[in-house]
Amino acid sequence: MRLLIIGTLEGHLTEASQIALKRGAKVQTVDAIDDGLELLRAGKGADLCLIDVRLNIERLVKALKSERISVPVVACGIEGTEAEVAVHAIEAGAKEYLPLPPDPDMIAAVLEAVAEESSTVISRDPATKQVLKLADQIAPSDASVLITGESGTGKEVMARYLHAKSKRAANAFVALNCAAIPENLLESELFGHEKGAFSGAVARRIGKFEEAHGGTLLLDEVSEMDPRLQAKLLRALQEREIDRVGGSKPVKVDVRILATSNRNLQQSVKDGDFREDLYFRLNVVNLRLPSLRERREDIPALAEHFAKKYAESNGAPQRPIAPEAMARLKAYDWPGNVRELENTLHRAVLLAGPDEIGSEAILLTEGEALNDQPAVLPASTPPDQPAAAGRPEAAAPADGALVGKTVAEVERALIIDTLDHCLGNRTHAANILGISIRTLRNKLKQYSEEGFSVPMPGESEHRSA
Repeated sequence: MRLLIIGTLEGHLTEASQIALKRGAKVQTVDAIDDGLELLRAGKGADLCLIDVRLNIERLVKALKSERISVPVVACGIEGTEAEVAVHAIEAGAKEYLPLPPDPDMIAAVLEAVAEESSTVISRDPATKQVLKLADQIAPSDASVLITGESGTGKEVMARYLHAKSKRAANAFVALNCAAIPENLLESELFGHEKGAFSGAVARRIGKFEEAHGGTLLLDEVSEMDPRLQAKLLRALQEREIDRVGGSKPVKVDVRILATSNRNLQQSVKDGDFREDLYFRLNVVNLRLPSLRERREDIPALAEHFAKKYAESNGAPQRPIAPEAMARLKAYDWPGNVRELENTLHRAVLLAGPDEIGSEAILLTEGEALNDQPAVLPASTPPDQPAAAGRPEAAAPADGALVGKTVAEVERALIIDTLDHCLGNRTHAANILGISIRTLRNKLKQYSEEGFSVPMPGESEHRSA
């Protein structure tokens, strides 16, 4: 766990850093936001940032977003500070508010929540246990691993699990979503750049390879990488060195590579979209994650996990899932896999009655209840059927909801809602919608220009709704 602390708060944040160090965290402390940003740009990454609530949190969050640095921010303030300050911090983009002086158990809980959230794989089904058995066998090695499976099956969670079980666990785990970064910026994200290397390069920026030195680098959705960049990636893997954009000499790196894809990479190789030599370099070991419909025994455990998680994060009472609601959760085909189940339980926690989470609180989309659907799947649905094909007919929106809307309005709502559901991941949304990533990007560009809010990668417009 890498912790970055920004600010002083009369010494209370120093006290918090000491507690974190005793809990095994690697802590870096700076006084100002600019100093923190410089650390992150220099490749000294963080898994969590604690910041003095009196500093400009909104500026920090916007800077992290604009520079595509993914670090959750938690605001800290002296106990007794007006509630409005905490609310303002959350509105500015902080994920949580932590009162000071720090309570050791509270600091530990925050650190454990970040660590557990990222690498916990819930397994009850034999199909999942079989994958975990293989993962445990290969985790200690430095072999490259290609993790495949449908969107929403938890490929990044599995990557973090492999890192946590590896010899590199004490070092950095760095993830890069190859589909979320524009092609002209991805090279800089991977390999870094020197000041003045291109327009907008106002300072040297260490790339993900250097940031992950000694640890693990995850190339998420590697199948979306441009062929030209694939060649540079292959060279980096073969030579164990990279060239910064605008740099004059190569830089040696020591990283373990994990990669994910929800596409059939063998077919992509045949189609000429993905380099065969890079495919074999990445695919030393293949871990295929089963879809949720192939691991139904995991559904109750996952549902209870998410119900507890979102009850705690929303300050709601923990309530059991009613038997009839659980039966319907187990019967549904979950085309969006674990991600869809998580979003469904998040809504259910907010909509449930005081005593239990009943069927009426289980909504697949706005206003659409699972209790309108059959309790069992059609016998004719094969387990390997494409995700969208397994969706019950009742999942379609009611006709009345569409009356009076133009085709363009319906299309826009569908695209933005799907992107929201996928937390801004363009590749996942395009796959669910059945359109190309290029078509999706063109549509989103149009909507942004028309003034509509479009979720960015890692965001959800309705996640806290």
